[in-house]
Amino acid sequence: MKKFLITITALSMLGGIAMTAQATPQTDLKDFRAFFFKKFPGVKLQDYGNGAYALDADRRFEWEAMEEFPPYEEGVEIGEKLFTKYNVGKCFKNGGLGIKQNYPYFDQKTKQVRDLERDIMACLENNGVDVKAEGIKYGKGKMAAISAFMAYNSRGKKQNVVISNDPASLEAYNDGKIFFYAKRGQLNFSCADCHMYSAGMLARGNLLSPALGQTSHFPVWRRSWSKKTDAKKGKHDPLGGFGTIQKRYAGCNKQVRAKPFKLQSPTYDHLEYFHTYMSNGIMLNGPAVRH
Repeated sequence: MKKFLITITALSMLGGIAMTAQATPQTDLKDFRAFFFKKFPGVKLQDYGNGAYALDADRRFEWEAMEEFPPYEEGVEIGEKLFTKYNVGKCFKNGGLGIKQNYPYFDQKTKQVRDLERDIMACLENNGVDVKAEGIKYGKGKMAAISAFMAYNSRGKKQNVVISNDPASLEAYNDGKIFFYAKRGQLNFSCADCHMYSAGMLARGNLLSPALGQTSHFPVWRRSWSKKTDAKKGKHDPLGGFGTIQKRYAGCNKQVRAKPFKLQSPTYDHLEYFHTYMSNGIMLNGPAVRH
């Protein structure tokens, strides 16, 4: 009861979209979309899969030019080779192809949220891969490349995350929801502050993308990540620009001067669960190019 009251109190302080004890994932989804449809009346649902490029014609033109010769192409090819080398397909339905739209999901056996990268890591370990010796870590590098290959083979599939009536599933969903709207860090910002209320505005020269549709294009290849990695290594790293959505969560936490959580922690798993559910129905188009 105490935990329930704390949750409701936290939600009542969040502002923006109405949050009540009677709210359900279905009503949350309806209200979430309605917020963006009102804020950007000319943007259609599927266009939100293009992030900030759905809001600005000039940036969209630049992005479409980059997609002519996508900088992530080599990384996807490497991801395919690693996918085959480590026999990843044996661990997933349909050989691991065309399945990303169902991630993350709530595992009834373990009562935990499972995202794609977590299941890839479990697969590698079950296949006897020494992930430490192979240099495979969450968030970037080889892990992001394998995930990017699987995302590429799920393009065009509509995100279809299921929030079951299992109390543990709903608790995980609501935990992610609270995190999304709660302020944190020295700058006292929430995910919603930047990607709902300030979506479409500039921050340090970058156009803030809407939260709706963000999960459709991960893993992403970011120019800033690539430049940083190349400078650190003194040479071009074809995987240096790749990162998963949880790497981006950690980066956002750092930018608001909050201590980031460990990747694949329950906190980020639950945030991804809520965040992705809010984009249900939007087609996957990852990996994508971002600045």
